[in-house]
Amino acid sequence: MPGRRNWPWAALLVLLAGCAQAEPARPLLWKVSDADNHLYLLGSFHALKPSDYPLPATVDSAFADAETLAFELPPAELESPELAQQMMAAARLPTGQDLQQALPAPVWQRLQAYCRDHGLPLAQLQTSEPWFVALVIGLDGLARSGYDPQLGLDRNLMARAASAGKATRGLESSADQIHLFDSMSAQEQTETLSESLEDEAQIDRLHALWRAGDERGLYRELGQEFQQKYPALYRRMDTDRNDAWLPKLRAMLDGEHQRDTLVVVGSLHLLGDEGLVAKLRAAGYKVERVL
Repeated sequence: MPGRRNWPWAALLVLLAGCAQAEPARPLLWKVSDADNHLYLLGSFHALKPSDYPLPATVDSAFADAETLAFELPPAELESPELAQQMMAAARLPTGQDLQQALPAPVWQRLQAYCRDHGLPLAQLQTSEPWFVALVIGLDGLARSGYDPQLGLDRNLMARAASAGKATRGLESSADQIHLFDSMSAQEQTETLSESLEDEAQIDRLHALWRAGDERGLYRELGQEFQQKYPALYRRMDTDRNDAWLPKLRAMLDGEHQRDTLVVVGSLHLLGDEGLVAKLRAAGYKVERVL
């Protein structure tokens, strides 16, 4: 089936369709409760279309109920112009090396063809590591398919929080995320770049599953085969980060009495036995899906 191999790249997009939609989206949303407050867990899609808005009433209600919003990155860091500079600096190949040398010949040839066909300046990418080039290719594919990161669910809610004067926070830093990419092995980087050059239709399938709130379908597409084929990368991108975030989420429940928080993270982080939903349920909290 086309696109079935694109697990690492898909996870980067959802970590990071077609015509106008007739029905509103139904994003993944859970309510986690202890004795005196709530935590809402909302699965984000990091690049959306105008037709994905307005958001459903369930998300609006969770936003209205929350005094604080938590995202993967603090909004101030995500919006900082320094973030792009830091990422480009981390992605710079050592002096004397170039991208062509870092890639197997078949992947380099496919990258040349892609950049030629889509008008991307390959010469400007020659000093960048493959993981960064994969991000560039992915963003290009998103744009050509009509998806806009500026319309992503997390950015939308960041803007709404700022307008409403709600407090915001991050679960990790931009340095953490950059290290996540930069620590990928040479083989992982090559595979991710190679797959970013393949089937672009997968993002439409994932978008449709996200709109439908299909947690099983999303986990099947994003989690299961990614975990089987790339267990080390899956652990670093998903499981380890969930484990690092879990104490912070529990502190929001146990320590912030009478204050509710809406947590907005990539949808994969909420799914499966290693997801935040299962981990909070196992910790004894009441967890219920909000439809």
